[in-house]
Amino acid sequence: MAQHTFTVNGESVTVDVADDVRLLWVLRDVLGITGPKYGCGINVCKACTSHINGKAFNPCSVRVADIGPDDEVTTIEGLADTVDADLHPMQEAWIERDVAQCGYCQPGQIMAAVALVNKVRAEGRAITTADLDGIRNICRCGTYHRIREAVVEGAKGM
Repeated sequence: MAQHTFTVNGESVTVDVADDVRLLWVLRDVLGITGPKYGCGINVCKACTSHINGKAFNPCSVRVADIGPDDEVTTIEGLADTVDADLHPMQEAWIERDVAQCGYCQPGQIMAAVALVNKVRAEGRAITTADLDGIRNICRCGTYHRIREAVVEGAKGM
């Protein structure tokens, strides 16, 4: 076992786990942060999408040893704290558009949407249809139309 220190949702954490344990299992099983969902475990479904240093990533495909002490991981549980509100504007848009059906993929979908909006804003442009097509998170309920509407609506509040 080895100790790994990094920041999750604004708090420094130290865990004692083997280097090759995937970060998703550290978040869920060691730290009790269950917003990032286990779907495929091979970086395909993206149900676990979270942010590392503000960018979307999938902790199911990242070894805990690849996370450094200066890295900041944000999960859906910490997203609202990034805007100092009860809910992030993207979460509010999700509720307003009644996006979720079973809800399993929704934390990952919202985290991917926020990362996309932040990326296109940093590039000084608005979200395009091609950008929305680039979100590859899988929703087994097929709520893609409402997801796309919510991303556009949520971007207005960000």
